[in-house]
Amino acid sequence: MSESIKITVKLFASYQEAYGVPELLLELPQGTPVVAVMERLISEKPQLGHLRDITRFGVNLQFVEAATVLHDRDEVVLIPPVSGG
Repeated sequence: MSESIKITVKLFASYQEAYGVPELLLELPQGTPVVAVMERLISEKPQLGHLRDITRFGVNLQFVEAATVLHDRDEVVLIPPVSGG
C-alpha cells in the first residue's frame, strides 16, 4: 500500500494569477519529486506551459533541484521569473 503526503504549494506571479489563490494544499504519492508538482499545475492550467523550462523550485525556504523528493508537510514554492524592480 502506498502512503501519501500532504504539501502546501505557495503560488506567485503567473501561477497565482492562473489559480486565483495564494496557495494550494495537495495530496501526493510518497516519493514524488518537486518537478511533479509543477507538471500537475501545468496539466491543470495549460496556459502555464511556457513556464515549464524557466521555473525554479524551493522547498522549506531552500532552493532545490527538480528531482528533490518531497516529504509530508513540506512547503513548496514554484518561482517563475519576475520582471520589474
